[in-house]
Parts: sequence; C-alpha cells; structure tokens
Amino acid sequence: MADADALSDRRGGGVGRHLLAPVRRLAKWGTPVKGHLRRGDLGRALGVIGLVVLWLVFQAFNSNYLSARNLSNISVDMVGTGMIAMGIIVVLLLGELDLSVGSIAGLATAVFAVLNVHAGLPEWLAVVIAVVSGTAIGAFQGSLSARFGVPAFIVTLAGLVGWTGLMLYILGTTGTFNFDDGGLVASLTGRYFGDKAAAYGLAAVGVLAFLAVSRRTAHRRQAAGLPSVPLGRVVLETGVLAALAFAAASVLNHFQGLPLALLIFLAVVAGLDHTLRRMPFGRKVFALGTGAEAARRAGIDVTAVRISAFAVSGTMAAVGGLFLASPTASTIQATSSPTLLLNGLAAAVLGGGSLFGGHGRAWSVLLGVLVIQSIASGVALVGIQPAVQLLISAGVLLVAVIAESGVRRARTAHGLA
Repeated sequence: MADADALSDRRGGGVGRHLLAPVRRLAKWGTPVKGHLRRGDLGRALGVIGLVVLWLVFQAFNSNYLSARNLSNISVDMVGTGMIAMGIIVVLLLGELDLSVGSIAGLATAVFAVLNVHAGLPEWLAVVIAVVSGTAIGAFQGSLSARFGVPAFIVTLAGLVGWTGLMLYILGTTGTFNFDDGGLVASLTGRYFGDKAAAYGLAAVGVLAFLAVSRRTAHRRQAAGLPSVPLGRVVLETGVLAALAFAAASVLNHFQGLPLALLIFLAVVAGLDHTLRRMPFGRKVFALGTGAEAARRAGIDVTAVRISAFAVSGTMAAVGGLFLASPTASTIQATSSPTLLLNGLAAAVLGGGSLFGGHGRAWSVLLGVLVIQSIASGVALVGIQPAVQLLISAGVLLVAVIAESGVRRARTAHGLA
C-alpha cells in the first residue's frame, strides 16, 4: 500500500506533495533571510522595526507623539546629538573610542559665548573659532595617542574631565552664558523653509541621487567582473526610500516646513558618507580599522590618519554643541557631558558602528540617532523622570553593543569581518 501511495505521488496525483508545497516555498524564501541574519546584514532593517515599535508604544501612551509637531521637533532635536555621533563613527572605524566629545561640545559653546558676548566678536567669527578649537583639541588628543602610544581610551577619558574643568573656568561663577536669541547660532534650529516645495524637492533630490549612485555602483562592479546588486532590488529599495522620504516631507509640511537644522545635518551626513566610502582618507580609515599593521605595510601614514580621525571627532563635537545650544540660546550645562557621550555613542553603535573597527556607515547613524531622540521625546511626553531616561538610554546602548558583538561573530564565521 505504501508503494502504491508513493507511485501515485510520483505520478502527480499525491495529496501530500500539494500540502507540503507551500511549506517548501516558505522554507525556500526563508533561507536567504536566515543567511542575512547569520552574516549580520539585517541590522538596519531590524533598527527600522525597533523604531516603529517605539513609536507605536509611545503613541499608545500619548496620542500627540506621532503628531506633525512632535515628529518635526524630533527631526530638529536629533541634529546636535547626530553631529556628535558623526564624529564618533569615524573614530569607531579605527577601533577606538572618544570619550571627550560631550566635554568638547560644552567647551565649544562656552568659547563661542565668551567671544561673542564678552569680547564682542561677530557671531560668525566666534562660531569659526569655537569649531576650530574643537578641531585642535581632537588633533591634540589624537597626537598623544598616535605619537606616544597612549591608549585613546585614557587620553579621551582625561579629556572628558579636563575639558569640562576648562569650560567651568571659562564660564566663571555664572555657570552659563546667554547669547542673542535671534542671531546666527539661535537660527540654526529656529529657522524653517515654509514653502512646501522645499521639503518635497529635497525628498526628490535624495531619491534621484540614491538611484543614480546605486546604478553607477552596479555598473562599476559589473565592469570589474564583481557581483552587483540586481536591478530589481535597486528599484525596490528606491521605491521604499521614495515612500519614506515623501512621507517625511509631508509630515514636515504639516507643521512649519523643512527645518534648516535637518537640511544641514543631511548635507553633513551625505558629505561624510562620500568621504568615507569614496575618498582616499575614508579608504585609509577603513584600512587602518581592519588592521593597523597591514595598513602600515601598505604605505599608509597611520599616525596622520589617526590624528585626522580624532580631529574630525573634535570638530563634529563642537558643531554638535552649537546645535544643542541653539534652542535655548545659552551654553550647555557641564552636567550634560556624560549624557551627550552616552547618546552619541549609542547612536553610532545603533547605526552599525563596530567597536572593533573597520565597519560602519554615516547614513546608518541617521537611524541610530533617530532611535535615541525618539526615546528622549517619548520619555518627555509620557512624563517619565529624567533618571529613568538615562536608564533606558544605557539599556539601549548595552543591547546595541551585545547585538553588534553577535553580528561581528556571525560575520567572522562567514569570513566577512
């Protein structure tokens, strides 16, 4: 009887084969997903899922969370932390940590306020000096680490304390300085482009640029005989990006339009991503993060690259500090330095930055900082105490580090690390 049933199945009339066909197809579709999970390639997709879950949870507690006003405020409030995270990701690519970014951000705002308010310098000149001071501090710390072999962790830990002390000394007994609430720095987060064409135009430019870069990369890889992304996948990714970009533009236009802060941030992210992926400096940073000795033997000036990376981190910390000081038109409090470090590091790691070096992208940090700022906004709306917010941020960082460590093990197992 069993032989007869088997013969019937082979002739195409078996019921079992038809019942198992959907299961086999589902297993076949799931195989690539499992492979991507093992190789650690779905980090951004999981990050998006986590962000959606966060939004839904906070919306359940407060119906104003997903309002156009709050989402627009999130897009502005995340810029300061995002700028700091941009600098952190460059240092992470080397396999190093910069623990002084929060202190540098506070010191830069103090330098700006003193020069502008007390010394009477024009705002633009005070901004330039404040940013250059961050660059100089980063280069100094990088030099101590690269030239004298002092671990960057120790150098920047000393900087976290030292630059905070210098900030307090500059501010004096007042502890803070207020500057012009209608000036250049205040307008960084206070100006919006109300014309709806601005937000929709930016969305269109971004989508077209993504499509052009994707196709150009695919053609180059095909010409070199390397595997390339299929056209269907490029079209699908472009469609998803277009839906997200125009939805975001619609939300912004329902409030006050395109924020200047968000426009500047996106320009910085695009510029840094191009630098890291296409320019010689970025290739050297990736090479050094993958293996310092191999990079040295390849003729790369390891010392210069390390100093430059920390200079970029210091610069972005100073810029981030000015954006954080913009909404209140006053200097950053000294007590905020550890929080800035925690949030910036969490955003960089959530965005795919590896603590072991050699892996990370600037665009991914955008997702990471959006998660961090979404948590901060939700906590504020729900009315949770700031202390609990710190615990949540610390937990998110811990989970991100554990996940990143697991991804690294998966990539190593598949020869991708």
